[in-house]
Amino acid sequence: MSWKTATLVLIALLGGLTVLFKIATRVPQPPEHQVFINGEVLTMDAQNRVAEAISVRGERIESVGSTDEIMALVEDNTEVNDLRGRTLLPGFVDAHGHFPGSGMSVISADLTSPPVGDKLRMADVLEALRARAAVTDPGELVSGFGYDDTLLAEQRHPTRAELDSVSTEHPVVATHVSGHMVVANSRALALVGITAETEDPVGGVIGRRPGSREPNGLLEETARMELMMYMQDMGLRQVYGMMKSAAVEYAQVGVTTAQSGGTSPMLAKGLLLFSKLGVIPQRLVVFAFDTEFAEALRSGEFDAQEYSSDRVSMQAVKLVADGSIQGYTGYLSHPYHVPRDPADTEYRGYPAIPRDELFARVERLHKAGHQLAIHGNGDESIEDILDAFEAAQQAYPVEDPRMILIHSQMAREDQVARMKALGVTPSFFSAHTYYWGDRHRDIFMGPERAAAMSPARWAQEQGLRFSSHMDTPVTPMLPLQAVWSQVHRLSHGGDVIGPEQRIDVMSALRAVTIDAAWQVFQEDRIGSLEPGKLADIIVLSGSPLAEPMAMRDLKVERTLVGGATIFKRF
Repeated sequence: MSWKTATLVLIALLGGLTVLFKIATRVPQPPEHQVFINGEVLTMDAQNRVAEAISVRGERIESVGSTDEIMALVEDNTEVNDLRGRTLLPGFVDAHGHFPGSGMSVISADLTSPPVGDKLRMADVLEALRARAAVTDPGELVSGFGYDDTLLAEQRHPTRAELDSVSTEHPVVATHVSGHMVVANSRALALVGITAETEDPVGGVIGRRPGSREPNGLLEETARMELMMYMQDMGLRQVYGMMKSAAVEYAQVGVTTAQSGGTSPMLAKGLLLFSKLGVIPQRLVVFAFDTEFAEALRSGEFDAQEYSSDRVSMQAVKLVADGSIQGYTGYLSHPYHVPRDPADTEYRGYPAIPRDELFARVERLHKAGHQLAIHGNGDESIEDILDAFEAAQQAYPVEDPRMILIHSQMAREDQVARMKALGVTPSFFSAHTYYWGDRHRDIFMGPERAAAMSPARWAQEQGLRFSSHMDTPVTPMLPLQAVWSQVHRLSHGGDVIGPEQRIDVMSALRAVTIDAAWQVFQEDRIGSLEPGKLADIIVLSGSPLAEPMAMRDLKVERTLVGGATIFKRF
């Protein structure tokens, strides 16, 4: 930890007592007793029971039933909420994301293209970075997030020279929409010592200028990691701004359990601190990044309880086995449909962790008793992951491992069957069909493979439990978009991408509630509306069951965590 980081952490811990008191007293508290009546209550229990009303006593659900049954429990001090036909369901559980990454909008330029943002040309990207540089002190980082080379008119990444034109006084870094690559200007490259003499790291690539070894600014996969760590060294005001912004955003869309899917020790401690102070009112599920916690994991000194509380769960250890399909770094068994380099028609991407090393890491962590969450997009990467986990299970059997295969983007039908047999559970990034479906079909995968991306129906046919996520900030935190995408699989261009992989509304809702909670061993506490469970509840303006095509336009009108309201629209 740098002296700057250590100082900031100390400030955060000691702070002004007055400030901490004011923050702490803003933590919402539940009423002693409240009931919700005259609604459509989607319980997400084992029978998918639909009720009319619910009673909440303090932070826990007391009873679920008809309006008459729940009204019989009303006392003088009971708060009665008339839903007037609106829908009440469990709060959304973020199955995989990078909280508080969406809060980057507070400190970083938005470089996204439609349908998320408005950047259409490289000039738009550079202008947004210049505007950020204009309000940033010389020498301080200027960053932007979310540019997509395939959506810009020029169909390419920014260059080091273009970012130098933004500023030579600041390190300037633009992060690709996938999060798996960045482009840096000369000053940023110098900060991390990347030069023409720097070799490509294992599992990563340093982009070079044509006919030269001189870096062109593009850093893929592991080549970007040192710069990413530099970018995380932020001041207290920036960290607070990100945390608060993300928490408010998540509450407004009904997320009651957020996930930070791959954290450093510093971020994990920061999340725990801001949770205790009430800045983050949601529950948090944290995955320790195996590379960031490497020494503690190897030595056996890692203690999940050090980063946990009644609201924060340090659940799994995360590994990243390959990259991004839309970044051409996902690892495939067959070449990309349209090669990124016309001279290399056999290009299949590459592993971020070599196969032998993946086997060793998975065995070591599995033997130590850790739940594993492994990122795999390409089918060859998924094959390596399943092989590694099968070997670890054979050597050190675990009855219910629930190894999470994050994204499982291009999983084949035979691989889905293997997941069921091995106790592996996929978390699908199903909204890919909306945000990138057209380009997966036309550029990256071709029609046949694109039709099988995020294969939820195959999983359902195998009796394989799965979740669905938005990978925020890769895409906006919109849980109902995840549900809509699994049901309809419509692309932004209006085409159905793989109709045979569509699933029903209730199954898609389970993938963002009870099944997402089950993946992280939280199903006894959250994810469904049943007596004794924590009252993490949302109220929607209408019913997803009544009008499935319009469900993503429904508004979250109220969000409660442990019976306490953390967001109310009216």
